[in-house]
Amino acid sequence: MQVAKGEFVSILGASGSGKSTLMNIIGCMDTLDTGSYIIDDICVENSDTSILATIRNEKIGFIFQKYHLIPKYTVEQNVMMPLLIRGTERNIAKNSAKDILEMVGLSDRGQHKPSELSGGQQQRVAIARALITKPAILLADEPTGALDSKTGKEILALFKELNSQGNTIIQITHDTSVAKAGGRILTLVDGVLT
Repeated sequence: MQVAKGEFVSILGASGSGKSTLMNIIGCMDTLDTGSYIIDDICVENSDTSILATIRNEKIGFIFQKYHLIPKYTVEQNVMMPLLIRGTERNIAKNSAKDILEMVGLSDRGQHKPSELSGGQQQRVAIARALITKPAILLADEPTGALDSKTGKEILALFKELNSQGNTIIQITHDTSVAKAGGRILTLVDGVLT
């Protein structure tokens, strides 16, 4: 599988097809048994755990179905977190979070807690958090799975807009209509990608 910079690829597969395993390999959370994986000229399969952690923080923006926002932190603090982990100065991280939140249409929600937001707003926060490090890949796991159909369409429209700005997106889904949002669909059946 090759994904070019700026491409929007959907990986479509039924439950048990291997989607989670493939996503965990792409996200550097699982390692390969065989083969090779190269991201931005880094050979991932030969990397130790500290390098894999750096790759996850610097090269991959994760967007999860269940958002994984930290409930006790504000929206702004959740979005800042990847930069703070990287060691970015707090005021720089805060300004970046404000810019990204404006881009995803949530500039007025920065001081709210995740529980005060709708599902679609929480997913936009998760997208902002993924974008803040300017990753090589936005990796989305069932990004509309927890949303109603109208909100899901809004999130897919946001993905298309982000892709038009040059962001590389790989989304994992079981839903054919969601997969069609991507520029290319790869199908996963019993662990085999076609």
